[in-house]
Amino acid sequence: MSNFKLPVAPTAEQIGAHLEAMKQAQLRGGPPSIALRKDRIERAIDMLQTNRDALVEAIRADYGSRSRQQTMLADVLTPIEGLRFNRDHLDEWMRVQPSIEPFPGASARVEYQPLGVVGIISPWNFPIVLAIGPLASAFAAGNRAMLKPSELTPGTSELLADLIAYYFDADEFTAVLGGPETGAAFSAQAFDHLVFTGSTQVAHHIMRAASDNLVPVTLELGGKSPVIVAPDADLRCAADRVLTVKTFNAGQICLSPDYVLVEAGRVDAFVQHAKASVAQMYPSMCDNPDYTSMVNRAGFERQHALIADALSKGASVVSLAPPHENLSDPAVRKVAPTLIIDATDSMRVMQEEIFGPLLPVVTYETLDEAIAYVNAHPRPLALYLFSDEPGARDRVAAHTTSGAMVVNDAMTHVFVDALPFGGVGASGMGHYHGIYGFRTLSHAKPVLVQSDGGESNLLMRAPYPQAGEELIEKLISA
Repeated sequence: MSNFKLPVAPTAEQIGAHLEAMKQAQLRGGPPSIALRKDRIERAIDMLQTNRDALVEAIRADYGSRSRQQTMLADVLTPIEGLRFNRDHLDEWMRVQPSIEPFPGASARVEYQPLGVVGIISPWNFPIVLAIGPLASAFAAGNRAMLKPSELTPGTSELLADLIAYYFDADEFTAVLGGPETGAAFSAQAFDHLVFTGSTQVAHHIMRAASDNLVPVTLELGGKSPVIVAPDADLRCAADRVLTVKTFNAGQICLSPDYVLVEAGRVDAFVQHAKASVAQMYPSMCDNPDYTSMVNRAGFERQHALIADALSKGASVVSLAPPHENLSDPAVRKVAPTLIIDATDSMRVMQEEIFGPLLPVVTYETLDEAIAYVNAHPRPLALYLFSDEPGARDRVAAHTTSGAMVVNDAMTHVFVDALPFGGVGASGMGHYHGIYGFRTLSHAKPVLVQSDGGESNLLMRAPYPQAGEELIEKLISA
């Protein structure tokens, strides 16, 4: 192992020079064997397994308060499972594709070829899984990778950079530490592919920077993932499962339910079930290690500003905080789950991705009205429907467009590596996870071997005989 690390906040020139060295190493080495790809994946698994306690503590320190079990599940187990899935299916994915015969005597096949060096820009909310998830796809596809982790979780990013330098040669995988200027320099590099996970607003800048070098991008964004509670839905089940995910990481998740559509006459019952659900999960919050803080003071203050804005515009607010518990201390940075009743599009909480434990409730009269409301807004990363009626499920699936749709739960699909993960429209483009990531970060190269007689070539060769035109006419009219 080289233990090489770029300096913190490197210049664009330093990043570019190291990227070029990685590209040259890829060219010298050629497409890596299945054994080498699996070895890189195994080292990533070992890195997470061996250092899980240090990673958990680094994330806890960056947040101030974050559940150990939550981090172990989301930021240690989940990326390990993704790496294992790719390792275990790699032989199948790399198997030589059967040839076809497009013309008599000719053969053609598709070869999946590594792209080269993949850039990965990962966010702060799940700083390990959202770095290692794309890496699992990059390694499976035979690429090398360069990571820019978030500066908002500095301890975790620094530890991750140290571990990467220990477990990987610098021309295989390396990390780039620094703030927004470093991120801008990173996104402007001539990668062979760039994977960005973050906000839709920042994604505009990422795409512009990547376009200068015609770098293809995979954008995993967020937006406002709606929950439709259909008229037949079990309200207790809906409240339990929605609030489970809404309180996980205190709602700081790109897939967190961002608002709930509930039939007008059932709002009060939904509120009561939500109260009971949160009270059972979190009898206390202020000193409860299971309840996560906002990542920084700006995030804490923003949640309170969203509540104040909604109140000023006519909403009623239902705090789900434990009785007699004061969560106003900005040093603790904990915000209670809060329902925003009678939310309207004029409110910031319905215009911005919340990224916190606030949950607006919007009423509807008919299921078609709920579908129309979803369709009147940008396409979300996920749509969550609670219904046991096949007709309602089919109608919502057919008449809405979202990165994913989950029925009678929220966010579950992200743990299934056999499914593609990605957005659509304002919530992103492209996919990774499993074979979808393998293909996204590979070049599908067609290879055609012409027949000995070159018959298909003859129709293009001058002088053009009358018989050739007659054949073309015959084929057109077939």
